[in-house]
Amino acid sequence: MCAGSSRASSEPARFRLFESVDHPYHPTPHLRSISHMKITRVDTYLIDVPQKHAIFPYQSRYIATSSTGAMLVRLETDGGVVGWGETPQILSFYGQPPLTADIANSLRPKLLGKDAGAIEALYADWDLGGVRIQSAVEMAMWDILGKAAGLPLYRLLGGPYRDRIELACCMGIQPRERAGEIARGFVEDGFTTLKTKAGRSPEEDLEMVRGIRDAVGDQLKLRIDPNTGYSPEVCEQLAKDLEPYNLEYLEQPMPDENIADSARIRKLTTTPLALNESVTTLAHVREILALEAADYLLPDTYQCGGLWAVKRIVDVAASAGVPCVFHCAHDFGLKTAVMLHVAASSPNMPLANDCTYFGLESDILKAPLRIENGRMAVPQGPGLGVEVDMHLVEKYAAGEA
Repeated sequence: MCAGSSRASSEPARFRLFESVDHPYHPTPHLRSISHMKITRVDTYLIDVPQKHAIFPYQSRYIATSSTGAMLVRLETDGGVVGWGETPQILSFYGQPPLTADIANSLRPKLLGKDAGAIEALYADWDLGGVRIQSAVEMAMWDILGKAAGLPLYRLLGGPYRDRIELACCMGIQPRERAGEIARGFVEDGFTTLKTKAGRSPEEDLEMVRGIRDAVGDQLKLRIDPNTGYSPEVCEQLAKDLEPYNLEYLEQPMPDENIADSARIRKLTTTPLALNESVTTLAHVREILALEAADYLLPDTYQCGGLWAVKRIVDVAASAGVPCVFHCAHDFGLKTAVMLHVAASSPNMPLANDCTYFGLESDILKAPLRIENGRMAVPQGPGLGVEVDMHLVEKYAAGEA
């Protein structure tokens, strides 16, 4: 609209968002708190919770884990609104340093006094020590925004599109017979999609897939994840060998830089290919889409910098007709809730989303999330819609942060 236009003043009252002559706009108590959004307190907590169920021990091509670790971030504003964020700890096999107890001290001078709603400024200007830490801070900021507005996060992200989210149960590398036993248990629990770790050898991967198919047939959609374990030559042969087993997809079989090889191999096999470790920035996503290198993308907050980045990637992928799945990194309830809100507000997430939540001995929430017939309901409370139980945070503390 040109400067000096009188359109706003001449618009019918019914089109004015905030006020009319007869019904002046008065902010609700929740919305008033948005004017008090300065961060006044920053705390971090390291936690570690034992694993249970078929997930224990969780064997990838790198390591076998028997517990799940994370860093929690707690932000408080001058309006008294508290937000929580989460980022995974178990990433040492990617060469990332462990999260340590002094992170809060490094974050405080960078965050105190900042606007808790300045999501774009966070991405553009705030150097918080890497995308993994940034993702936890950003999550806490979104939690604050939702609580201040009195709305669940999915409402702020454009939802709802769906209100129950299908989950893909996950398991580590298993021998053929044990893989079949676990798969039968997942079917009994109501899951319809299974993701397994893989990547130590193609022969082991094929035996595990055969064991699952022998046990449950096509009752489970099946994904395997070699975690960048194979060369392009090995990947090409493995993808062809997997064709009779009707995989939903083969996830990130090669190192993240092998995008051109992924595009080439995708044209030589009927096994769909998905990328996760390659999905970090919009620039990388544009390259993947331009080369037609993947059938599916698996973004994650800790790899991309936050849920806003994940949401952008999902939308960009939609423009190219490439569906997305929310990746899981042994998530507790906070990050699982974010997955639910993003999936609830994203039409381009039609498949089951990765989940290891069922494999935790305990969560750190007052009311743990519930899985029913392989699905979770989207939280309806403000912000993330979940409440942290400090007694459980203290019980499972892995170090003072």
